[in-house]
Parts: sequence; structure tokens; C-alpha cells
Amino acid sequence: MSDLGKIDRTFFERHVAPNLGARRDDVAIGPRHGVDFGVLDIDGKALVTATDPLSILPQIGLERAARFALDLVLADVAVSGVSPSHLSICFTLPESMSDEEFATVWETIHAECVDLGVSVVTGHTARYSDPSHPWVGAATAMGVGDHDEIVRPDGARAGDELLLTTGPGVESVGLLSTLFGDQMELPDDVLEDARERLQDVHCVRDALTAAAAGPVTAMHDVTEGGLAGALNEMGNGANRRASESTSEVADADIRFEIDRAAVPIRPGVAEVCAELEIDPWHTTSCGSLVIAVDPAGVDAVRSALEDRDTVVAEIGRVVDADTGQVADESNEVEIDRWEAPGGNVFVDGERLEHPDVDPSWRAYAELAGQ
Repeated sequence: MSDLGKIDRTFFERHVAPNLGARRDDVAIGPRHGVDFGVLDIDGKALVTATDPLSILPQIGLERAARFALDLVLADVAVSGVSPSHLSICFTLPESMSDEEFATVWETIHAECVDLGVSVVTGHTARYSDPSHPWVGAATAMGVGDHDEIVRPDGARAGDELLLTTGPGVESVGLLSTLFGDQMELPDDVLEDARERLQDVHCVRDALTAAAAGPVTAMHDVTEGGLAGALNEMGNGANRRASESTSEVADADIRFEIDRAAVPIRPGVAEVCAELEIDPWHTTSCGSLVIAVDPAGVDAVRSALEDRDTVVAEIGRVVDADTGQVADESNEVEIDRWEAPGGNVFVDGERLEHPDVDPSWRAYAELAGQ
């Protein structure tokens, strides 16, 4: 288990998965590593629910910080293809936050919820002596839909095309350049581009747009661990799900093949990541989505996202891995996928591992002088 960030898959499988309270027949999808949400069956309807921490960074502006915090919470329901409709929210505010500041945060969340059709149904709000920014609480989002409408992050199938919206690293680059740009030896125009990446850190509407546009089989937001983490979680989840339904050995069914050159890199991302010695593929990128789409729906999904002025690219495909072999683009080199432990994601023929820890944690601590 990492000192910082989410628990890893090993810890989850060993200590969390076997200890999930009472077993109930109405839990249609329970906790799984890399799966963003759970599902309850309520009289034949699906109640999709997800819980996330609330992060408010006053330095980026309270209204922007509030929209960012809300989008992060609602996104984990939106990636199911079901529109978030209800919100339970808990604020554990630091003493330093004034009534006026919190009123700005709350009114911004209210306005965004109205626009998205989300109703706040319960919560808790108080100040305490120990909390500090940015972690100021948690929230649970919910949405109601049909079970057969749900898009699962572990639903990718051989033959699917893989799309990526926005691109890797945008969240880390946007936040770090806004908070600490004066400590970076980069040209002003590069820093301006990097700070603009905060405009990319929203994906709820993109997720719902993609799900409505075409036959989407799987969707995952690119959060902690970045693009490398999201791809591995999707691939491992798809293989585990396939193995449960076929009684085959886990990780033996499909493989994600990714073309590195096809992955979009937004302005300012490469320069800031190089300055901070961060791999953009390994760092959190809220606002980006990995979407597995049936080939028949790729054009429709792309068009719908582009109509929203969202950057979207076809970055790879899901292939059958029964042979246990993968060739590079020239078909000159074959790699035995059983030679080393790890996932089933390959970039230009080389295995892409899940990062041990998100490098943005280290970069933030160093820049903040912690």
C-alpha cells in the first residue's frame, strides 16, 4: 500500500474485498478495484452510487474550485452512462474558511447542480479545528436508470476501439502551474497554456454525451495514477470479468493495444511535466475519459464529443489475447505476455505498468515546501 494516494489492488483484494459488511441480494455491483461506482437494485431499477472526497483549493478561485470538486464527485456516476440526479454532501470545514467564502462555494455547487438536474437530498456542514484545505469533506452522488443502460469500467470487449478525451496530465499541470508557476523556469506563454488546462478539468457532460451517442462498452475517468492507471484498471477489470463468466484464468482473454503517437497532449502539458520530472501518463488527469466503443459507434461518439468542442482521439483497440503474444507495429518482435507479471496494456508493443504512486503528490509537496 502506497504511503500516499489510493490503496493498491493487492491491499484491496486482501483486506477490503473480503470484508464488505452484510451480504445483500439488492447489491448488483459492489466494490471492485478500479470500478468507479456501485449499483443497487431497487424494484427492478438501478441506483448507481459513488463516494469521493471533496477538495477545495481557494488559490484557484472559490467558484472554480467548487465546480471542480463537484465534477469529480458526479463523474463517477456519470461514467456509468446514468445521469447523476441526487447528492449527499458533507463539509468538514477548516476554521479559516469564512461564512462568505463558504457561501460562494455552496452557491456555486447549487447552480451547477441545477444545470445538471441534480438535487441535494442530505448532508452535514460544520467547522472543526483540525481540517485544512484542500480536503474539506466528502460526498455521495446517485443516479437512477435501467440496469441494461449501465456502462461499466470493466466492460471492454475484444474488437472495441479505445477513445481518449482531452489527454493525459491536464489536471496536475493546470493545478501545479496555477499554484506554483512562479517557481517554474518556463516561458510566460507556456505557463499561460498550462494554467488554461484547468478549463479541461470537467468530464460529467462528456461522459453522458458519449454514453448517449453510441454503443459504449466501458468508460473510466483518468484520475489518480493517470492514463497508465486508468488503462490498466480497465484492462484488468475486463479480464477479471471475462474470467468470471468463462471460468478461464484471469488476465488471459483480452489485451489493450495503444498507439502512443495517437494520444493527444494539450498545450503546456509536456513542458510542465518535463520541468517537474513527471510522466504525464502517470499523473492524475481529471477531465479525461478512456472510452471503449463498439466499432459501429466510434464515429457517432467522436462527432458528439467534438460538437461539445471536446478533444477526442482514437488511441488504440481491444484485441483477443488467447495466443498470449503481441507483436510490435512492424510485426518483427514478439513479446511473450507471460514472461513478466503485470497488466495487459501494451503501448507500441511494450507493456504499460500501473504506476506505484501518482507523481503529482511528490511534486506538490516539493513545490509547497512540505
